[in-house]
Amino acid sequence: MTIATVGVVGLGNMGLGMAATLARKGFTVLGYDLSPARRPAAEAAGVTTRNTLNEVLQAADALVFSLPLARDVEAVVTAEGGLLSRTDRKVIVVDTSTSDPGTTRRLAERLAAAGHALLDAPVSGGPSGAAEGTLTMMVGGAEADYALARPVLEAMSARAPHVGPSGAGNIVKLVNNLLVAAHLVTTGEALRLSEAAGLSADEAVKVVNTATGRSAISEVMVPRWVQSGTFDSGFSAGLMRKDVRLALELAAECGIDLPLSAEVKRIWQATQAAIPDTADFTRMADYRDHKEAH
Repeated sequence: MTIATVGVVGLGNMGLGMAATLARKGFTVLGYDLSPARRPAAEAAGVTTRNTLNEVLQAADALVFSLPLARDVEAVVTAEGGLLSRTDRKVIVVDTSTSDPGTTRRLAERLAAAGHALLDAPVSGGPSGAAEGTLTMMVGGAEADYALARPVLEAMSARAPHVGPSGAGNIVKLVNNLLVAAHLVTTGEALRLSEAAGLSADEAVKVVNTATGRSAISEVMVPRWVQSGTFDSGFSAGLMRKDVRLALELAAECGIDLPLSAEVKRIWQATQAAIPDTADFTRMADYRDHKEAH
């Protein structure tokens, strides 16, 4: 099964980068976004935009979704006259949104019944990784469908391991982002302690990053977006709050208690006034900003 035309639904910070990367690597890319304002940038990147969702759903050999919420993914999958009504070929959907495993499995079953396939493939690497084709993708779904989608996955990523059956990609992403949310809190607190005790955070970070307390937060996010004061990673605090909520909901469904993670969720919720949902999520590690809501 050859994939020549890829449809990208959702041309936001991540979707636009992925669409541009796919176009640069030789695919014919059709793009759709609810906001017409996203179209000029997509067209400039070699993406052919369409006025309606179904024009993309009906014409693509494979689809890439980059949408905010599980309900948005469901709305696209079940759009009347769209993908579920296609019988001309098998279409592989690569959903890069961070969704919940239950919704993913249910939609995968609906698509399979219509002759199509869904891979949950949430990503890590931010808008820069999307634009450069260096994302890490965590892919759940049937092995045969993963194999069919390999050309698309490899074009968008540096790493795209198949981690398990449908829903597994979302589980790994929620586990990862729960850790990121916690690390942002603890790194910010640790650096605030350093400053309060008389050692600059700049000096502390240098040492931490050669020792066992290091993380992607201290090694990448703090130098790039916190110390610089730019706070423009492209991932919002609101999206991180959503991912933490989904992770804790998954824990509840599994019947397990995660006390520290529950406190991380409380902190993220309590700082909403100081770090609104529209703010960059790296502000949580801003050791210069004393968030009284903690």
